[in-house]
Amino acid sequence: MRLATCGSVDDGKSTLVGRLLYDTKSVLADQVTAIEEVSRRRGQDCPDLSLLTDGLRAEREQGITIDVAYRYFATPARRFILADTPGHVQYTRNMVTGASTADLAVILVDARNGVIAQTMRHAAIAALLRVPHVVLAVNKMDTVGFRESVFTAIADEFAQRARTLGLAEVTAIPMSALTGDNVVERSARTDWYDGGTLLTHLENVPVDADPAASPMRLPVQYVIRHPSERRQVVERWQAGQLASGLLKVGDRVVVQPSGQSSVVAALSVLGRETESVRAPQSVAVRLADEIDVSRGDLLSTGPAPRTLRHLSAKVCHLHERPLRARQRVLLKHTTRTVPAMVERIDYVMDVTDARRLPCPDGLTVNDIGGVWIRTAEPLAVDGYMDNRRTGSFLLIDPQDGVTLAAGMVDVQEEAQGDQDLESP
Repeated sequence: MRLATCGSVDDGKSTLVGRLLYDTKSVLADQVTAIEEVSRRRGQDCPDLSLLTDGLRAEREQGITIDVAYRYFATPARRFILADTPGHVQYTRNMVTGASTADLAVILVDARNGVIAQTMRHAAIAALLRVPHVVLAVNKMDTVGFRESVFTAIADEFAQRARTLGLAEVTAIPMSALTGDNVVERSARTDWYDGGTLLTHLENVPVDADPAASPMRLPVQYVIRHPSERRQVVERWQAGQLASGLLKVGDRVVVQPSGQSSVVAALSVLGRETESVRAPQSVAVRLADEIDVSRGDLLSTGPAPRTLRHLSAKVCHLHERPLRARQRVLLKHTTRTVPAMVERIDYVMDVTDARRLPCPDGLTVNDIGGVWIRTAEPLAVDGYMDNRRTGSFLLIDPQDGVTLAAGMVDVQEEAQGDQDLESP
């Protein structure tokens, strides 16, 4: 399970992550010793568990999280990849990076402050990135005497505002990361709360969707030419990682964007042939017909992806250089990179309430906005709402190769793009 923690500055994100690692016995003894020593030098009575994730020197000096800190831990029930994302407004792009692949987002709220603008900014980003599950962690309940009325008021306000953003599933949990209440162990000080701890929820929330329920998408990363002693020919295998769905020998696949089709003759995983594979496995595919397939093509089954040269998208701008209309870029979609142009920028989003505002001067760092992009070659894309892997892309500066923006294809706006498919 991939999860991301987010919230405002000093809401206790790093302490919560440290508490999870510490209480699940996922911290080495020498790390604990180092944390205790640093805490003593600071005059603290107990270990500062936030230091387990705030590893950068600048973060330790300022007492805030700047970069995305990734941590790995496991319990008998599940393995976890955890991204501790920064809370400052100027590091919104880092939060987008950490949450882009998350199955669940933990949004922290300080019980003393309640729901604030930064809380809703992170909720809006979680909704924009289609994070399937959201936990509202009402932290620092020890500072308000673990009063039920405080927790209920915060949970009700967040749930009401979250529904306007499209976040249907929110689980609220009262806790104190500093003392460990309701993080890993149940707290006796919240006898009015009948839900589970944060770790119990993380271990039990469903994250493994049925691969057969999603259309199969396989971006081709590499074409392998391999001599076959059995068939006395040189076989061509298309290798890549399944972005979604299930693939079996005998399935008919369509090669996008060419539209040619063939049948899967064989599948190979780690050098051994198999009858079926499922996302996110890596696989080599041999087709029954000798058709032209190369890096950047997409093998698909089920409903076909859209093949477009003119597409609408929401983008998060990641670089200090602004993104402007008529700017030439490279667009990287799965394993395919094509020249493109930002045709126009329609709006910049106020992420606190999802309002769309005019954007005459382009997008600046951390801005999220709506754009139209024209590509030099057709791309086979899905809407980001339908497939987070084949519905996302990067915009790259062709001059020096830096990443400018991360984008999400918006199928709700694609009617105009379909009409413009044949435009030069």
